[in-house]
Amino acid sequence: MEILMLGTGSAWCVPEHSCNCAICTMMTDRREERTRTSFLVKSMESILVDCGPDLRAQMIAHGVKRPDLILITHEHGDHFLGLDDLLAFRRSVPEHSWTPIPVYATEQTWKSIEIRFGYLLNSLIERRLAFPGLPLERTTARITPFKTFHGESANGSVGYVLETQEADGWIKIVYTSDFMTIEDEPGILSEPDVLIIQSHWLNEPHENRPSHMSFQNAIEYIRRWKPRKATYLVHISDGDQVPGDSCNNFLKKLTPLSPLSEPNSSIPYPVPRCASEWQDVVDRICRDYGIPGPVVVTRDGMKITLD
Repeated sequence: MEILMLGTGSAWCVPEHSCNCAICTMMTDRREERTRTSFLVKSMESILVDCGPDLRAQMIAHGVKRPDLILITHEHGDHFLGLDDLLAFRRSVPEHSWTPIPVYATEQTWKSIEIRFGYLLNSLIERRLAFPGLPLERTTARITPFKTFHGESANGSVGYVLETQEADGWIKIVYTSDFMTIEDEPGILSEPDVLIIQSHWLNEPHENRPSHMSFQNAIEYIRRWKPRKATYLVHISDGDQVPGDSCNNFLKKLTPLSPLSEPNSSIPYPVPRCASEWQDVVDRICRDYGIPGPVVVTRDGMKITLD
């Protein structure tokens, strides 16, 4: 099985256009980019998880073929607005040889999708429902959605547990997507082979307006769920305040509630500005606090092979 990280960034990508904050400046200088978070699971089926406005560029960059099915986590645009770009596959085959791509989402999420892309139904895509706690129907992999809280503007928000049977047994992937809390954690989330978890900020903000997950709070989920092989951080933004940055008063920059600090110290960990700094800081935190690892900071285009 292979997981291909098509995008690993937040809703506005990083670096953001016209922004000169410390994070965007360093990433621009290093020619780093995080597009909207999306990934492809390649096993007995090809499963596309979310498809934002960057989908066309992501498919071209990584040679993505038509997926067998698509999982949509919630009704925010950075997670489904790329559906229209899938028309490229239908437009390039004979008219009567096409069968629609199954797309799974909750009833609440489908209401938003249909408003925007109703014209795609039954021609490009097929509407299929995801019910939290119940395995999806008509899939080769065993896929179970679970309810997450991502604010009142995303009442249809779910994560997914993907279980596929490989030559040496079952492999389980837990993907949280965007979330702030999970009120009733199902037991199926425990001990996945791989955990893919949102890490929008390093430090939990004083006011979590967009209802996202910080690495600071994600630590408790990693400890509780105990991934067997590794944890991968996605949906990384530029919303942390970098000490001394003159742009810390920007709307997107949220004041930390109580920054992660070194054990038995009030010295906070440095706020990462690029991928290598993110990995260095995460490695230090995991070592200092005994967090089960490895914990990997993803990059666009990263391939994860699971044996």
